[in-house]
Amino acid sequence: MATGTEHGLKKLVWQRIKESIFDDCKKSEVWKILILDQFTTRLLSSCCKMSDLMSEGITIVEDLYKSREPVPEMKAVYFMTPTAKCIDLFIDDFKSKPKYKAAYIYFTDYCPDDLFDKMRKNCAKYIKLCKEINVSFLPLEAQVFTCDVPEAFKNIYNPDSKVKDQTLEQLAKQIVSLCATLEEYPGVRYKRDSEPGYGRKLANLVDNKLAQHFELDDNWQKKGKTQAQLLIVDRALDPVSPILHELTYQAMAYDLIPIRDSIYKYKLKDGSIKDALLNEEDELWVKLRHMHIAEVTEQIPKLVKQISKQQADGKITIGALSQLMKKMPAFRKQVAQKTVHLNLAEDLMNHFQLNVEKLCKAEQDLAVGADAEGQKVKDPMRTLLPVLLHPHDINDKIRAVLLYIFSLNGTTEENLNKLIQHVKIEDKSEYVLNWKHLGVPILSSSSSFFSSGKQSRRNRSDEETYKVSRWTPVLKDVMEDAIENKLDIKDWPFQSECPSAWNGSRAVSARQKHKGSSPDDLRNGSRLIIFVLGGVSYSEMRCAYEVTQANKSCEVIIGSTDILTPCSLLEDIYNLTRQPMETFTIMEDKP
Repeated sequence: MATGTEHGLKKLVWQRIKESIFDDCKKSEVWKILILDQFTTRLLSSCCKMSDLMSEGITIVEDLYKSREPVPEMKAVYFMTPTAKCIDLFIDDFKSKPKYKAAYIYFTDYCPDDLFDKMRKNCAKYIKLCKEINVSFLPLEAQVFTCDVPEAFKNIYNPDSKVKDQTLEQLAKQIVSLCATLEEYPGVRYKRDSEPGYGRKLANLVDNKLAQHFELDDNWQKKGKTQAQLLIVDRALDPVSPILHELTYQAMAYDLIPIRDSIYKYKLKDGSIKDALLNEEDELWVKLRHMHIAEVTEQIPKLVKQISKQQADGKITIGALSQLMKKMPAFRKQVAQKTVHLNLAEDLMNHFQLNVEKLCKAEQDLAVGADAEGQKVKDPMRTLLPVLLHPHDINDKIRAVLLYIFSLNGTTEENLNKLIQHVKIEDKSEYVLNWKHLGVPILSSSSSFFSSGKQSRRNRSDEETYKVSRWTPVLKDVMEDAIENKLDIKDWPFQSECPSAWNGSRAVSARQKHKGSSPDDLRNGSRLIIFVLGGVSYSEMRCAYEVTQANKSCEVIIGSTDILTPCSLLEDIYNLTRQPMETFTIMEDKP
């Protein structure tokens, strides 16, 4: 496997798919065609390469949704989600003239009886195998997963949604799928008194489904809880982190640069455009992604010197030339990676110096409630006004207004209307008003768990920080408190029972081995799984790695319905209560 997938969730998912699907296929010792839907294409792309598939006997990969040429002499492996559309497309492949010699079917999740019966009724004689492998989540990074359901935000938080329960049910299945892949039967906890309470509902669903899944182990004995905790939180727990301008490399890049599907486009000196994939195959990206931009810019000159030194090193002898040629592919890859990050860091610094630097001080003061010297912000409006008066982008002004409102736990209706007029979003006030549907108070009279005052935060006064990066995501406090057994059971109740052996950081139970700090060592110990309903930010993802590194005895895995950027979250909020535009055709009058 490739470097980026040598550990973590990606490796576990690949192992599960390999053992569940390809080990079955290899028994026939015949090359096969692999047919994927949209989700399974993304799933396999996240954890393996085409060369890995070829080594497992797969010669062609096809799209289930597209028209395909028949290959009647070959067997086909269908890896798909158990949906009506996928089943219908599968039946079409065999109903009249079979496209393939036989079909091996693997579902990501449980296939409903009606769909299974429909498939069996139409294609039974061609189906050699049908299996559910229970992998219905995407492993994005070593410690990050997503349910890949961006529409869940609107499905759950839209007050008129008719599919809330259906969406929560589907998310619960996907979370159980993650736990099954990790072989963890965790104690499930949720934040009590959080509004609108979807986290509590989801925790209940997950706990019940976990009990069903782990009811019997391989020896037909009831399986007990493992040394893991699963915390389910609503996005309203921390509305600040996904809105702030974050200055660590990965979060800053996804905020300020138009990166789509992890592809960064940059221009070379000759004017040509190059694409770079920012993922865990890029060792330099993994090294830099959680560093502050100030540290990244310190690293860049060192990288340039290193490239120059490697290019100019020593006299070229025949032996040295031979060695150089052997190293050339790896060397070219290193040079290409460094070129990418030289360009990306320069792009980010240009944005920072042009606009972001002016915003950061005000944003940090509003978020933290104090200035860089520790003096309490007595009048948040005085902090906000310079941002409103400066010709900043409207999106940046909306973000600052939201931070002002969050800092006060809601403002008066009169003040809110003035702010909306000042930013000139009278016709787009949903950017601000719709936060109430997440349980975040926008008006000071709002009743929610915020109303009793701000959440108590861990004291980090002794930690070194940059003046423009003083805010710490609330979830980092939660992670550290959970690992140290400091989460109040009244505020964070267990849905059913607490794992008997949970000891957390530096308190290793008799059932645990002492662990090193490598990712593989960490997986032998306890796990803390965090699921954020409504999207997780890159800064919160970073916290999972930082807390894992600081607490060697516990690995933190974080996931959500989707990954957020400030812009994508604002668009989700804006569209939350808006109806889709109706399409119509204008008929021309015939002469």
